[in-house]
Amino acid sequence: MTSSEDGKAARALLCAAAVREHAHAMLALGEAGELEHWSVHLDRLPAAAAFVAEVVQEQYPTLEVPFHARWRHFVSGGRDLWAEAMATYYWPDAAARARAAFDLAITSVLLDAGAGPGWTFEDPGTGLVSARSEGLAVASFRMFEGGAFSADPKDPFRADASVLSALTADDLAAGFQVSDANPLVGLEGRAALLRRLGDQCADRPALFALEDSARPGGLYDGLARRCHPGALAAPMILDAVLEGLGPIWQGRPVVDGVALGDCWPHPTAGLTPLHKLSQWLSYSLVEPLQAAGIEVIDLDGLTGLAEYRNGGLFMDMGVLQLRDPANAARAWPVEHPLVVEWRAMTVALLDRIAPLVREALEVEAGDMPLASVLEGGTWAAGRRIAALRREGGGPPLAILSDGTVF
Repeated sequence: MTSSEDGKAARALLCAAAVREHAHAMLALGEAGELEHWSVHLDRLPAAAAFVAEVVQEQYPTLEVPFHARWRHFVSGGRDLWAEAMATYYWPDAAARARAAFDLAITSVLLDAGAGPGWTFEDPGTGLVSARSEGLAVASFRMFEGGAFSADPKDPFRADASVLSALTADDLAAGFQVSDANPLVGLEGRAALLRRLGDQCADRPALFALEDSARPGGLYDGLARRCHPGALAAPMILDAVLEGLGPIWQGRPVVDGVALGDCWPHPTAGLTPLHKLSQWLSYSLVEPLQAAGIEVIDLDGLTGLAEYRNGGLFMDMGVLQLRDPANAARAWPVEHPLVVEWRAMTVALLDRIAPLVREALEVEAGDMPLASVLEGGTWAAGRRIAALRREGGGPPLAILSDGTVF
């Protein structure tokens, strides 16, 4: 195979369709008993679906379930922090507001990888103490609201490349209330990721530059130009995210100069794309696009997310079982085949469980897309059963992460 063909094959892994294809191929290996670390028990999937449906019904009695997106975590103490900001801040037009929303969503999602069990955030605005994703969301929002990422003191609601490129772990530690008594996993990794985001925005003006600055929010304008006519397919959001942000990930496979991001080698299945954070970010960009008047179609063209709440649900419900139960007591590097198998099969099982959940709730796919099944949903059910099974509600499998995967 020539270098050009290698590059083309590598780029083919940078899309939602590739994630779905490889995930189902991995699940097929599991069903055939050909995976070293896992056995698959699909007879337990209906019980898992019933549990998820019960959680959805409890949380959303009207079955009007929002998308699984970062915006859910900006609601604190009954207050929608972003909605309050939109109402009190002057926005020249819908595009300016969308760029600010992109700036917030991109920085906040990239800061969202697992916080670890020992970290909390006390919100100075509400007085509430939160942890994990919710705490990380509010902490990042308060930094954003306070202008921590802005180069313009008169315009705090922005994230400029020049500021991101100079961000330090100490800056994040201050914003996230980190101390010896309140440790945050992967602090330097998070700061380095935002620095690389800033560098990438500055280096890719065609994707990120605006008239006044290079910033992540420039991606909104690029997506707006891709609409045809007035509509944008959700997988195209992921395409742009992977194109624009791919080089910011370190320690990930690179094939023929193509940075593959959250994509890992497997001894049987080969390179296996997952793109968890990038897909969650893509889901989180849907609502700003809609608010700006852009119709987003083919939402189910994106996949479920290969993260520990969804994967933990399938483990705790017995759908996925470790062949060696002692492996649950070990901490595993994210690139290990055991973790790659778990994450890939999680994506495929989310496709399998979604129609069962809809059937139990008597709703159609158009009324509850996969993004809503995740929110309502498998992610919430994964957290619920984790709390029932383990003190502290941690996942059933420990992953060694640099703060940029989960």
